Amino acid sequence: MYDKNKIGWNFDNSYSNLPKSFIYEISPVPVKRPELVILNYDLADQMCLNFSKIDSEELAKIFSGNTIPEGAKSIAQAYAGHQFGHFTMLGDGRAVLLGEHISKNNQRLDVQFKGSGQTPFSRNGDGRAALGPMLREYLMSEAMHSLNIPTTRSLAVIKTGEDVIRERPLQGAILTRVASSHIRVGTFQFIKTRDNLDELNTLLDYTIERHYPEISTSKNKACDLLDVLIDRQIELVVNWMRVGFIHGVMNTDNMAISGETIDYGPCAFMNSYNPDTCFSSIDHMGRYAYGNQPAITKWNLARFAECLLSLIHPKKDEAVKMAIDVIDKFDKQYEEKWFCMMKKKLGLIGDDKDDKILIFELLEFMKDKELDFTNTFCFLMNQEIDIKKDFQNDKFNNWKMKWQKRLTKDSDKLMKYNNPKIIPRNHNVENVLKSAEDNDLAPFSDMLRALKDPYTNQEFLAKYKSPPPKSDKKYQTFCGT
Repeated sequence: MYDKNKIGWNFDNSYSNLPKSFIYEISPVPVKRPELVILNYDLADQMCLNFSKIDSEELAKIFSGNTIPEGAKSIAQAYAGHQFGHFTMLGDGRAVLLGEHISKNNQRLDVQFKGSGQTPFSRNGDGRAALGPMLREYLMSEAMHSLNIPTTRSLAVIKTGEDVIRERPLQGAILTRVASSHIRVGTFQFIKTRDNLDELNTLLDYTIERHYPEISTSKNKACDLLDVLIDRQIELVVNWMRVGFIHGVMNTDNMAISGETIDYGPCAFMNSYNPDTCFSSIDHMGRYAYGNQPAITKWNLARFAECLLSLIHPKKDEAVKMAIDVIDKFDKQYEEKWFCMMKKKLGLIGDDKDDKILIFELLEFMKDKELDFTNTFCFLMNQEIDIKKDFQNDKFNNWKMKWQKRLTKDSDKLMKYNNPKIIPRNHNVENVLKSAEDNDLAPFSDMLRALKDPYTNQEFLAKYKSPPPKSDKKYQTFCGT
């Protein structure tokens, strides 16, 4: 038996102390032959956890749920959500929250198993996950972290030694996910359906205490929480847009109140620039396409506002007016932050009345020529790439002359900080996942190392900078459920 003191677990379970309607106490379903695939030692260090004295067999037992750490109190969380615009009751159908680990710097982090078996919220599902999707989430979440984008993290992946049946039998796996919390817009939606004002107030106070204590003494905490969440979500989505990230399933249950990116099921990164880019196999109408992400964020926040109306003001009409006043700030705030982000990508310091024209002219050119989003900005930073011929025309040369007049001695530094050289390109992701499923983890580990340093990496640049040999317009991603 392992010694928890060697590891440093320090569980607190504040969410479990909320009303019973919020949770269902349940243990992970044991697995037959757990086998450790990967452990994130860097993240473990940040969490003040030490696994160096624990052998791989015991580690597999820990991260499969076959051995429960001392102090953990496992639960499945209840929530609801609008999925592709349609409201439904949900909850953790294949996940179990072990508890909240408190690190030495007093940071509170959820430790959750994903793929840990059936729960009362499984909705006839098997509660399990396949190896490929769990490794995808590990790779993508760690890449997003290295891109300086708020995100959940991945601590470990294990194989279960059991098959899961999807279109075909697949190797079963469990991901250990680490998050600031798993409170979602959908959590508030679930509690709102219960029509219990005390429970809604409890959730509001808990959320503020955990994530936004600076507004805990506010005269209107509900309205201020809506306001701060709008700001946090705009920051997040602007960052997605900065690197060409497409979440793929922006349902309200996948919008975290912490402002972190959560759920990496059908996500992907855009190669050729086109706002209509959409890869998810179930998003037939492009609801969650790259260019639609800001509007969907606003729509989700409006659903959040609806949950808070009774807490914003006792009179519904007044509450609606106050909520609309806050929501209506979204468009202007987003436009300002997006514009600021694009200026940084182009190294534009200070203000010029023609900056917006300059930005939109470039984006139009990129779309018309189907230019690679990431590599275009690398090209502008004078990096060696394979698309130089695409810029050899008068239209681009005229644009470039105007752009260069706006540059200063600090422009290059600004661009390098905001434009990654390497992203998890879809064809590379699929290749390393295929190898991993064939029990060769070396390509996965290789790519993971490359993605740890996306802004300055030179060692792996030639290997991972290129888009797919052919267009990935027909490329599809899947949720993995």
